[in-house]
Amino acid sequence: MDSSTEQRQLEVQPISVIQADITTLRVDAIVNAANTTLLGGGGVDGAIHRIAGPELLTACRAIAEVSPGVRCPTGQARITPGFRLPARHVIHTVGPVYRDGMSNEPKQLANCYQASLEIAADYQLKSIAFPSISCGVYGYPADRAARIAVSTIRRFLSEHPALRVDLVAFDEETKDILRLAVDSPC
Repeated sequence: MDSSTEQRQLEVQPISVIQADITTLRVDAIVNAANTTLLGGGGVDGAIHRIAGPELLTACRAIAEVSPGVRCPTGQARITPGFRLPARHVIHTVGPVYRDGMSNEPKQLANCYQASLEIAADYQLKSIAFPSISCGVYGYPADRAARIAVSTIRRFLSEHPALRVDLVAFDEETKDILRLAVDSPC
């Protein structure tokens, strides 16, 4: 292998920031900011379940509970097919409810991204799109969450450079926050 081929293999894909409806993206997997039951909810979770169709709910119900009513604990992730979505898969992850930033929330949030990325690698996926996990009703400050997301994704991409990662914003303000985090050196 010549040095230019070796250099291309070592190049890490950049993290893209896009403003879009995550349910419309043609990627290998979209990430669902789910709740622990995986049975649907509001926001991104509700939209993904509506578009994917009732098969998604059936697939989520088939995931074994790890404790009563809990199919996916905070900081972990599970995968299902995408069914009627343009994405082939949905990776469900449960972010932390923000309290004060000192109750293990940063680690739990980083674990959401890490677990989702590990599933993508295990399934040999080439592209994944993330919403801003925990930034809706769970109340995580968007700027802090964006920095955690970007640093976690960058570490993962350093060992999995072929994976394409999109951070998906639902509005201009979130897009600007994500762009700032991606453009910062760390």
